[in-house]
Amino acid sequence: MRLKESTRKYILLGMILFTVIGLISAKVVAKGQNDEFLTEDMLYQQASQLFNQGDYAEAATLIDELLLKQPDLEVVNYLGGLIAAGNDDYSKGAILLQKTLDINPHKVEDEMFMLQFGELLFFAERLEDAKVVLEKCRDSGWTSETYPMYQERVTELLTQIENMQ
Repeated sequence: MRLKESTRKYILLGMILFTVIGLISAKVVAKGQNDEFLTEDMLYQQASQLFNQGDYAEAATLIDELLLKQPDLEVVNYLGGLIAAGNDDYSKGAILLQKTLDINPHKVEDEMFMLQFGELLFFAERLEDAKVVLEKCRDSGWTSETYPMYQERVTELLTQIENMQ
């Protein structure tokens, strides 16, 4: 099949036009995603800063908004769990740290995460779960430069669990 010269020009023009429209659409969509990312990053940074300053109530407002937008981000769930703990909402904190672990199973090897998770489970009165996590901390022999009393804290919590059961 032979195409006329004018037909080939229209096909080429159509392909060029299709490519240009595709590039413009991609740029518009990317701009929207970039703006959304920047907004969410700003929310996370503000929540983190408020948490570090001890303003847990305001930090909770921001992190809850971010959890609605990005419920499957590890760092958002982790910070949300710590903020919930700061607000004495240990059940919510334990749930968010469990979700963090579900998203990233390698957190089971992070000694500070595991201690925080064990403490939250303990304060949420999920003693059997806390015992499992804290025994992992003890049996792993972890220590932390940022928390020199790591193993002592683990032993203290495990002793309290034994005394409560």
